[in-house]
Amino acid sequence: MLMVQNILISDEVVEQQFACNLHACKGACCWEGDYGAPLEKEELDILEEIYSAVEPYLTEEGKIVIETQGKYTRFGKKRDFGTPLVASGACAYMTFDELNIARCGIEQAWRAGKTTFKKPISCHLYPIRATKHPAQIFEVLNYDRWDICSAACELGEKQQMPVYQFLKEPIIRKYGKDFYHELEAAATYLAQKKK
Repeated sequence: MLMVQNILISDEVVEQQFACNLHACKGACCWEGDYGAPLEKEELDILEEIYSAVEPYLTEEGKIVIETQGKYTRFGKKRDFGTPLVASGACAYMTFDELNIARCGIEQAWRAGKTTFKKPISCHLYPIRATKHPAQIFEVLNYDRWDICSAACELGEKQQMPVYQFLKEPIIRKYGKDFYHELEAAATYLAQKKK
């Protein structure tokens, strides 16, 4: 484990190779799993505020679910906040592009300049999962290994792209540039030490 600014980081975040390959997986992380995308508390108000800008980019089924369940819901034993799901188990904010690749309706609205919020940070950071339990002093960043991402691992190996480098933008978005540069320095040091 590495420690950067009071955040514990799994070695896999700097050692595992990863680069999303949407043409291979079709965005399966948007419809696989038991729960919707985890949401941070400050994102709940944001979803309420931007929904009218996002709504035109959603499927009819997604709109109905959001209308019925709300912009977010609670799930799991800890009753964490997350995006609601449609009957198939897909995120209610998910849509498909012309290549039948899953896309985030929130991000589609952002790309169109309708909102300044790109998408939930848990989605942007994936396959990094950030967890902090009330009893823990530190936040922990772990690499979430999932078989639907096997093509991303293969592409990452081919490109020699560590997880943290692939996720530079969302890491900076959540933790800031200084954090990213310290993480990069720690990763470089760790790599040299293992040679």
